[in-house]
Amino acid sequence: MASSDQRPSEAPPLTDRRTLLRTGIATGAAAAVALAGATGPAHAADPAGAAEPAAAPADGADRVITLTGQLPTGAPDFVYLPFEVPRGVREIAVSYRYDRPAVPAGTPGNACDIGIFDERGTALGGDGFRGWSGGFRTEFSLSREAATPGYLPGPINPGTWHVVLGPYQVAPAGLSYTVQVTLRFGPPGPAFTPAYPPERARGRGRAWYRGDCHLHTVHSDGRRLPAEVAAGARAAGLDFIVSTDHNTSSSHGAWGPLAGPDLLIVAGEEVTTRNGHWLALGLEPGRFVDWRYRARDDRFPRFAQQVRRAGGLVVAAHPYCPYVACQWKFGYRDADGVEVWNGPWTYDDESAVDTWDAGLAAALREGRDWLPALGNSDAHSAPQVIGAPHNVVLADDLSRPAILAGLRAGRSWLAESADVQLEFTAAGHGRRAGIGERLTVPADAPVDVALTVSGIPNGTVRLITDEGQLHQESLPASGSGTVVWRTTASLAAYVRAEVRRPRPDGTPGKGNAMGPDLPWGPMAALTNPIVLHAS
Repeated sequence: MASSDQRPSEAPPLTDRRTLLRTGIATGAAAAVALAGATGPAHAADPAGAAEPAAAPADGADRVITLTGQLPTGAPDFVYLPFEVPRGVREIAVSYRYDRPAVPAGTPGNACDIGIFDERGTALGGDGFRGWSGGFRTEFSLSREAATPGYLPGPINPGTWHVVLGPYQVAPAGLSYTVQVTLRFGPPGPAFTPAYPPERARGRGRAWYRGDCHLHTVHSDGRRLPAEVAAGARAAGLDFIVSTDHNTSSSHGAWGPLAGPDLLIVAGEEVTTRNGHWLALGLEPGRFVDWRYRARDDRFPRFAQQVRRAGGLVVAAHPYCPYVACQWKFGYRDADGVEVWNGPWTYDDESAVDTWDAGLAAALREGRDWLPALGNSDAHSAPQVIGAPHNVVLADDLSRPAILAGLRAGRSWLAESADVQLEFTAAGHGRRAGIGERLTVPADAPVDVALTVSGIPNGTVRLITDEGQLHQESLPASGSGTVVWRTTASLAAYVRAEVRRPRPDGTPGKGNAMGPDLPWGPMAALTNPIVLHAS
């Protein structure tokens, strides 16, 4: 998988085109600190000692507030630093720094994220969210007309605002921080008008559409501008993409001019909790999904339901990612899909596919809906390749509702690139079914499973059921071929296909091999199952 979710030890430098910041000279006294969980933040007193928002200074000079503190190991996940915004502020600029003391070998060092909430408060899922940049930026600003990527333009209303720190990791010596808030006074600028993408592109009617559902831009920890992502999607031969910046909706209003008849752009978010990441796909543009909870808080079902009510999908992302807080701990009861392939193929993808496959058998045995598999690039910056991998979805139209419906039903397969073509069917007793569909036949009626593939020279085809791999066949050097295999509904509850690249030594691998190495080469294509039901 892509290594883009790893916590950086140093914030990357900002570039002129990726920031709207103007840095002020910091002065002022330390302010009080509120420590609290996301569900019940405590409010500290106004650092300036005022009970009501003060008026703008007579000379119109900037006002700088300095907030300092020391966090011990075991500090709350989120630390809320209140500050007062008086009337007449046109812009808020924030910068921060924290120490990085030496740590013993094998011990994580300090890493601290940052964001901001306005006068409407910090309640979980509330309206006060105004932006988040994680550990990617050391400074940001926001006003009525503009904001640093990751943050939301809008009114700068008087009242108690909060900078929120997310101490992702705290060294044994603790974490000392300094936050400087600069209040700039003057008349507000014009209101920001977001340009949301349309819900429909031209399309080809009912057809197979290719799309990457996990992509990042400068609005979170990516280094690509939205325009660069859109250009990369077109170059990769994609029909749609989903914007999934971490913990913010700020990019949604930038996609409108970049969509077109040839490219559907769908709003989303990667919700980055302390117990795993999940993709909220198909959000109402501008909608923010909160991330400030753990599995033991039992808050994930609430936000999953919120996404579904709006017609979106909940997808567990890279469930075996080895980075801090990335491993999936919420279970799959409230998920609509699972990302089993994330970026370049690695051992954690093997684990994700194995877990997903075991879940297929359990779901069919228990009469539950099975969980569709997705594959996405999770591309943040070069050299990560947009669309490697991506989903190929059978949808009635190239529109947000139709694409989401196809993904939800599992009418999709996963491809390493647009060079890979695939068709997978099962036929028997005069009936036929495709990927994500159910074939109902008499228990012992012959069922012919056929896979036609191209674009994978010397690839290895694997046909897998609830009993495991039951057929393996090699493709020729041309990379094209058709594999046919016969079974019955009494022997197989489902059948799915994988096509693998050769192993590094050039061999195809074997389904019954055991040893220290991965038995297969990288995945080139993977299908969701065809369910076989005995009548």
